[in-house]
Amino acid sequence: MAQPEGPLLLLGAGGHGRVVAEIAEALGWNDIAFLDRLWPERRINLVWRVIGTVDDLNSPTETRKTAFATIGSNRPRLELHRRLVENGFAVPHFIHPSATISRYAVIGRGTVVMPGAVVNAGARIGEAVIVNTGASIDHDCRIGDGVHISPGAHLAGQVAVGERTWIGIGAVVRESVTVGKDVMIGAGAAVVMDIGDSQTATGVPARTRTGT
Repeated sequence: MAQPEGPLLLLGAGGHGRVVAEIAEALGWNDIAFLDRLWPERRINLVWRVIGTVDDLNSPTETRKTAFATIGSNRPRLELHRRLVENGFAVPHFIHPSATISRYAVIGRGTVVMPGAVVNAGARIGEAVIVNTGASIDHDCRIGDGVHISPGAHLAGQVAVGERTWIGIGAVVRESVTVGKDVMIGAGAAVVMDIGDSQTATGVPARTRTGT
């Protein structure tokens, strides 16, 4: 579990950013601010200050050296996360206190695990991943960087998910299935067979078409 290491800078002042900020508060951070493209028009995100844009990331007056990308869209979130890492920022992961995480699971930098989520033994979660509210990732799954596992989605054991894929709300993935990168799994879908890169899959059982 991430521990407070001074001021925290969150990049992206939308709804997802508010959820991450509240988790950070629950973990003990009390100096939190946002950067957002809509500054200076947007100066407050719920209760937290918006102090500039992403262009101010390396401002010599900015003392926050711990930062986290809080953009909901997978590709820009992952790109921004990698920019933070390349620029030497400390990038924690955030795990809500109500989440259940196996001591034998691995959670990458820039990943957030939200309330009620479960990650079981042997699972490896990449960087800049969202494991959303009430989602579950069973044993020995492999989740690539920049993935979003939506609220109430469930992955059985030994599932592999490629970079930047979105598993929709309430979707389920059968054990040992491989889902490629840049895939969109629709809400409530039941994935029972492998899915290649850059596909959209919907329905029960899920059927695919090219393009996300």
